[in-house]
Order: sequence, then C-alpha cells, then structure tokens
Amino acid sequence: MSNTNQKAETVDPVLSTKDGRWPIFIKLFILLIAASVLAELIGTVTIPLGPIGKISIIPMIFSMIIAVLFTPDALGRVIEPLKKLCSEKEVQLAENAIMLMLLILGVKLGTSAGPNILKIVQAGPALIFQEFGNLGTMLIGLPFAMILGMRREAVGATVSICREPTLGLISEKYGINSPEGLGVMGTYMVGNLFGTLFFGLLDSLAVNTGIHPYALAMASGMGSGSMMTAASTSLAEILPNMKDEILAYAATSNIMTNVTGLYMECFIAIPLANKMYRVYSRLLRRKEA
Repeated sequence: MSNTNQKAETVDPVLSTKDGRWPIFIKLFILLIAASVLAELIGTVTIPLGPIGKISIIPMIFSMIIAVLFTPDALGRVIEPLKKLCSEKEVQLAENAIMLMLLILGVKLGTSAGPNILKIVQAGPALIFQEFGNLGTMLIGLPFAMILGMRREAVGATVSICREPTLGLISEKYGINSPEGLGVMGTYMVGNLFGTLFFGLLDSLAVNTGIHPYALAMASGMGSGSMMTAASTSLAEILPNMKDEILAYAATSNIMTNVTGLYMECFIAIPLANKMYRVYSRLLRRKEA
C-alpha cells in the first residue's frame, strides 16, 4: 500500500472538508493563544548554575511544554475532559498551523537580517564554512547508533538533524518505508518533541564557554525555524546588547542551511555515512544490510 493511501486512512473524515476543518482550526488557535498567554505570564525563568553560569528558559519553551501536556496522549490520558478540549483532530491540524506560524516567523527574521546585512556580508566565509558543522551529527552519532544496535536505520537517523529537507531527500533516495526512511523519521519526530527545548537550553549554557556570541548565533541556524528561534532567543536574552546582531546571524545561517545543507547532505553526508557504515559494520563484525 502506498504512503499516500496509508496517510489517507489515518485522517479523520471531518478534516477532509473545508466546513469540517474551520471550527477545529478556530478551536486550535484559541488553544494556541491560551498556551502562549500562559507562557508569557510565566515569563523568562533564569536558573543560576553557580560558577558555570546560568540557563534562561524562555516563554517559547514553556508554551511548548504546556501544549504537549494538553494533548490527548499526555494529560488527556488521565484527565478525560482534556480530550474534548484538545482531541486528535486538533493534533492532526497542528502541522498546518505550524507552517502558517513559520511563514510569519520568516518575515520577522528577514526584517532582523536586513538592517544588519553589512555585518553579515563581513562574516561571509564563516557562514559558509560553518555548514560543515552539520556533518557532526553523522560523525559523532552514527558510531554510537551502531554500537547501540541500529543498522541501516543509523544512516538515515544521523545524516543530519533530519528536518523537512532531509526527510524529503532520504524518502526520495531510499523510500520512507526503508530502514533509512525509518531512521530519518525517528529523528524527525524526536526533534519535533524535544529539539526546541534542547537547543534553547544548550545555547543558554554555551554562552558561558567563551565562544563568540556571533559563532553561537550562526550555530543556532541549523535548518529548523522553531529550534533556531529557541536557541537564538535564549542567547539574545542573555546578551540583550547584541540582540539584533544575534538574531540576524541566526536567521541568515538558518536560510543558508536550508539552501546549501541539502547539497551538503546529498553529495557529502550521505556518501560519507554509507562509507562509515561499511567500515563500522566490519569493525563490529556485522553483515552489511
């Protein structure tokens, strides 16, 4: 059975018509606004870590935690009325809401990058060479994945941080139901659940390492709008005097990752991952799949 048919079977019939979707969309946006308002009321929480520095947890991370808790598979399992507030229908439409929010986010990031374009041009070579950092997920992650028992799934799971462009590339090259496709889908789903929280906290800690804030801002642009926003906003919260420059570098790096990262994965990361897989298969004395 094709992927399209499988997907069609899982979609609620109510969502297949415009009249059915609109009431659920309105309900979904009310829930999103409520979660956002609650997160803003909590505000930015700073946790001191002694000599190490501090962690800043921004409202965006709180809003994600609140939204996850209200889903039917979280608190909805134990609090039955929550399933009426946020059902599977809202969850299925949430992906469309995310794409809409990312369009608005893209406009904001573009306006941040524009006034700082001269500084970005001056950092041109650094922005280009930092793209090689995207290979780190494979160089570090693939050996660990294979040691933990993964086979060809390790190639798809570690070739990058596995956002939408990588998902499309692996699906086109190997098929979404292949071991590589299962691997990339696994990393994609984990990234959706925990990536924004992880990168938001990581940048808060990384600023205490002595690495230049512009380098950290460029590293925040890993090809995911939500992860980049969480990381760069946390960094800007700690360094408010460099806020505009940080957001500009992060936004530009994110755009470049989406544009050049696909070619990096296609011509360098995937062939190198396959080569590493063969080498580690021999070292671990496994038969190549």
